[in-house]
Amino acid sequence: MSPSTNDLELRRQVQALTDIENIKQLAARYYRCLDTANMTEMRELMTEDVTTDFHGGSYHVQLEGRDAYLEMIASVFNAEFIGHHNVHHPEIELVSETEAKATWYLADIAINLRTMRNTYGTALRRDRYRKVEGQWKIRHAGYSRILEVEEEVKPMNLTAHYLGLHGRKVP
Repeated sequence: MSPSTNDLELRRQVQALTDIENIKQLAARYYRCLDTANMTEMRELMTEDVTTDFHGGSYHVQLEGRDAYLEMIASVFNAEFIGHHNVHHPEIELVSETEAKATWYLADIAINLRTMRNTYGTALRRDRYRKVEGQWKIRHAGYSRILEVEEEVKPMNLTAHYLGLHGRKVP
């Protein structure tokens, strides 16, 4: 007996919801890996041909390829840096069975301990995804700032500093 139209529609809807949840989990893993500079795990979250387009108040970063992206992240998220990123309010659209796009609202803090400068702000994060061998991966990562504030950081007593222990050491 072949599945009814209702059964097929229900299966399609369940698959769509599963794909959307998997993309949400992918984003959660990405930001955890970002703030902990876990380049090994982050490598698995992106396609080899990933692209970036980050527009900030004082910068515009465009990169092509996973290796270039990971090198940039490892250089910035080093032992003299603190990062804190949250994304929320996802608007995820499944374009096809293997392509999706999303807009996320990003709020972040970045503290450079070498220059004692803090940047905090918000942005609209616009990403694209590709399903590869059954797994969703980031194909494009981009954002445009809504708000960006840079200020001097006063001396502080850090009682925990993960990247200080695990981040790339800088000369």
